[in-house]
Amino acid sequence: MQLGLCTTPDVVATLPSLPFEFIEAHVWQFFIPEQPDAAFAPRAAAAKACPLPTPAANSLFPPDLKVTGPSVDVARMTRFAETAFSRAASIGLTTIVFGSAGARMVPEGWSMTRGFEQYVEALKLLAPVAQKYGIMLVVEALNRGECNLVNTIDEGAEAVKRCNHPNVRLLVDIFHMLRNGESPDGISRHAALVTHSHVAEDKDRAEPGKYNDDFRPYLKALRAATLCQRLTIECVWSTGDLRQGYVGALQALRRQLADAGY
Repeated sequence: MQLGLCTTPDVVATLPSLPFEFIEAHVWQFFIPEQPDAAFAPRAAAAKACPLPTPAANSLFPPDLKVTGPSVDVARMTRFAETAFSRAASIGLTTIVFGSAGARMVPEGWSMTRGFEQYVEALKLLAPVAQKYGIMLVVEALNRGECNLVNTIDEGAEAVKRCNHPNVRLLVDIFHMLRNGESPDGISRHAALVTHSHVAEDKDRAEPGKYNDDFRPYLKALRAATLCQRLTIECVWSTGDLRQGYVGALQALRRQLADAGY
């Protein structure tokens, strides 16, 4: 299992010996899809010069680009995805995470059934764009405190199955599962769909090792997901800066991975 963390190339440049295999970027903040190519060019150069590769990015859509509700702008969504996926592919990225709580939050008074259908429609719209650029789009189930749509691994798997496209698969986020109180069994049920994973502790979304959460049952279940070869620490660093916390977090996570059979 390759271990990565959510950060940016400029931070990695200050820590050239960072002992991770990759970094995970932020789609709409890093790739700035609604700004011209000239604005993105320095970021592309920084990513290519970075000592760690950037094979993945999360947070596909900004909160104002709605996927559900009465104000879905399909044309804008399509333009946004085309630019984002193109720029992502240009730096070697192969996985984009579709979390985007604000974008997919079903508005009050709107049908939850229709909201789920709209989410699947968005996946079907994005899937050919992802395929065009050689990118896997992964559905992230978000805990109920952050979003009201696609909250569990089972619901995420249902969206993937309904989309029925080879470039749409499933993410396992252990933090969200812990926050929901979900059993690791959900990972086992859908292991064939899982191609990417995230981790953080439940309390404060802290880095691994801060409160000694036991990830082992989830990691053991994740071993069955043979297509999942990357695990990203996506946390709020308790020190306020990953530079002061990554060593302990990495050690704690590697110990639990070893105990889980990796």
